[in-house]
Amino acid sequence: MNPSEWNRGAHADPSQDTAALMERVLYEVKRVVVGQDHFLERMLVAILAQGHLLIEGVPGLAKTLTVNTLAKAIRGSFKRIQFTPDLLPADLVGTRMYSQKTSEFSTVLGPVFANLLLADEINRAPAKVQSALLEVMQERQVTIAGETHQVPTPFLVMATQNPIETEGTYPLPEAQVDRFMMKVLVGYPQEDEEFVIVQRVIGQAIEVAAVTSTEQIAQLQKTCRQGYVDPSLIQFAVKLVSATRHPERFGLADWSRFITFGASPRATIGLIEGARALAFLRGRSYALPQDVIDLVPDVLRHRLVLSYEALSEGLTPEAIIAQILQAVPVPDKPLDSHVRTAPTA
Repeated sequence: MNPSEWNRGAHADPSQDTAALMERVLYEVKRVVVGQDHFLERMLVAILAQGHLLIEGVPGLAKTLTVNTLAKAIRGSFKRIQFTPDLLPADLVGTRMYSQKTSEFSTVLGPVFANLLLADEINRAPAKVQSALLEVMQERQVTIAGETHQVPTPFLVMATQNPIETEGTYPLPEAQVDRFMMKVLVGYPQEDEEFVIVQRVIGQAIEVAAVTSTEQIAQLQKTCRQGYVDPSLIQFAVKLVSATRHPERFGLADWSRFITFGASPRATIGLIEGARALAFLRGRSYALPQDVIDLVPDVLRHRLVLSYEALSEGLTPEAIIAQILQAVPVPDKPLDSHVRTAPTA
C-alpha cells in the first residue's frame, strides 16, 4: 500500500484499510506456512495491540518459520534466541566491551533489538535471564551500564514452551507470565495440511515478498488505538476477570476451590486492547462482545493459578474459563451511532 492509497481522504474507513493491509500480510505468510490460522490471527492481534505472545506447542510445528516469515512480510528484523541453562542476561540485552585498540568501552547491543524476537524454550533459562526480559517487554527499552536504549518499533516478543519435556526447565515467574498478553496453544496439523507441508518443503523455496513496512505497522498501531470500545464491553471484561478472583459472586461457588489466584488487571486491559485489534482485523472500527469472547481463553489461560485440588482432578484452565463465560452475562451489542459514515453530496 503506497502513501497515496494510505491517505485516500477523510471519508476512508481506517478499519477497512487496516483489515485490507493485514489480510495481504496474512496471505503472504500463508504462502509459506500451512494451517495455523488461529496462531496467525493472534500474531496479528498482538502486533496491532502491541502485546506479546506465549506459544505452547511440541517441536516441529513451524513456530520459528512463522515468525521469520512475518518479519519478512513487514520488512522487519527478526532474531531468535535459544534459551539454555547457561544463558546470561548480557547474551540477551547486550553488554559493554573494552577495545584495546581505542582503549575505550563500547556498547554491544544484544539480540533483543529486533522487531520480532523469538525466545525459544524460554523456560530453559534461569530466573535472572527471564527477569532481564521483563524490562524489555514492559518498557520496550534496555539499560546497559546506566545508559538506556530503545528497542525498535514495532516490537513483539514471542516465547515458546515445550509442553512434553520438563527436564532441565525453570518455571516462569508469575510476574513475567503476566507480561504476555496471550498464550496460544499450537496443535498438530490436519492430514491434508501435513500433505501440503511436505509438498512445500520438498519443492522450490518460496520467496516472501514485503507487502508493508514497519513504519506502516506503527501507524496501524496508532490507528487501532482510536477504535471505539463501548463502556459495556469494558464492564464485561471487568466481570470476566473478577470471576477468576471471586467465582462465588457469579454463582460459581463450587469452582472457587479450584482457583488459587485469579487474573490481574493486565488481563482486563489485554481483553479490551486485543478485542479492539481483532475488530480492526475484521474490518470494524468498533469492538463487539464477540471480539472479547473470542480472546478470553487466550488472555486468561496462563494467568490462572490452579489449586492442587484442580490439578488432582485433571481440570484445565480452559474448563474453568468455559464455566466463567457461561456465568457472566454478555452485554447487548453496542449501538452503531458512533460509526462514521461518509457525508452525502
